[in-house]
Amino acid sequence: MPPAPERRENPRLKIKVPVELYLEGKDTPYRTATSDLSLHGCYIETIFPFPIGTVLELKLQLTGTLLVLATVATSDPQVGNGIKFTKMLPEDIDELRAFLDAAEKEAAEKEAVNKEASEKDSPEKAG
Repeated sequence: MPPAPERRENPRLKIKVPVELYLEGKDTPYRTATSDLSLHGCYIETIFPFPIGTVLELKLQLTGTLLVLATVATSDPQVGNGIKFTKMLPEDIDELRAFLDAAEKEAAEKEAVNKEASEKDSPEKAG
């Protein structure tokens, strides 16, 4: 059976970014890290996921701190939450876009280096 088609507007990068989650009416943040991140959302691994529809305020720690309003989109018991970003300042969107572009470029460069190294290590086929 083929995989389900991608529904996200932007691909998510497997990247850990420190994040503080704030629930409405709570002063104490839940500190964790993303397991993947895109321009429009992220995934947080947690044994105790939040219910779908939970409104969150996030502080993403990139080069600066980005403030994000978000909603829990998926809730996977004992695994985590898919979180959809609902509101960000334009300058925070620009910073996140630049951060993701740089991370994607770095990942592609590492992959190219690893591929080149593995090709050098593999024995040449004799004809």
